[in-house]
Amino acid sequence: MQLAAMQPYFLPYLGYFALIKHTDRWVVNGIVQFRKHSWINRNRILSPVKGWNYMTIPLKKHSSHDRIADITIHNQQQWKTKIQAQLQHYKKIAPHYNHVMELVSNILSLQTSSLMEMDIHSLTLVCQYLDISFQPVLFSDLDINTSNIQSPDQWGLETAMALGADEYWNLPGGESFYHPEKYEQNGIKLRFLRVKLKEYDQHRSPFEPALSIIDVMMFNSNSKIHHMLDDYQLETISHEPQAK
Repeated sequence: MQLAAMQPYFLPYLGYFALIKHTDRWVVNGIVQFRKHSWINRNRILSPVKGWNYMTIPLKKHSSHDRIADITIHNQQQWKTKIQAQLQHYKKIAPHYNHVMELVSNILSLQTSSLMEMDIHSLTLVCQYLDISFQPVLFSDLDINTSNIQSPDQWGLETAMALGADEYWNLPGGESFYHPEKYEQNGIKLRFLRVKLKEYDQHRSPFEPALSIIDVMMFNSNSKIHHMLDDYQLETISHEPQAK
C-alpha cells in the first residue's frame, strides 16, 4: 500500500492532486502546528493583467503554537465574495470558466468556521470534479502515540507503521528532513513524487507555473488534467538529511 500524509491545503497546485491520485491511502494531519504564510489558507491564481495574486481565507487571531485543527476562519470578512471576484477575469480567457465557477461556488457554500474543515471540503469537491478517489483519514483518529515523534520525518513513519503501508510518498521540498534508513528499517520505502509542471495555454505570456488547481481546471479539460497528473517521476533521497 502506498500511503501519503499531508497537512490540508487550500486548493493546492497540481502536484498535491497527483499525490492523491497515485497513492492508496491519504491521511490528513491537522494536529501539527499551523504555519503562517503556508498553503493551508491561501493559494495563487492569475492576476487580471500580469503575474499572480493570492486568494486567501482570512483567519481569526491565534497563538503561534495552535494546531491546524484549531484555526478558525474570520467569517466576518467577505472573503468568499472576494475570491469569486478575483476569478471573474478568467471569464474572458478560460474555456472551462463556467464549470469551474460552479465548483468554486459549491466549495464556498460550506458554512463553517473551521479552516481544516473548509480545506478538506475543497479537496473533496475538486477530486469529485476530476473523478479522483479521495477518502481521507484524520491523523487524530489513528491510534498513534505522538510522544514518540521527536523529529519531522517521524510523523510519516509513525503513520505508515500504524496503517501497515509498504511505501510512504511525499511531495518534494522536504527531502532534507527525512532519514530514509529509518523507514527502510521498518520495511517501508520512502518515495517523493515530482509532477512535471509543463506549460499549458493561459492565453497570455509569460506562463505562470504551479498555480492553484483552479487555474489548471480553468484552461484544461479533465482528460488533459489526468495526463498532467500522470506525468510524474518518483525520487528517492540520495544525500544525507540535515541535522535537526
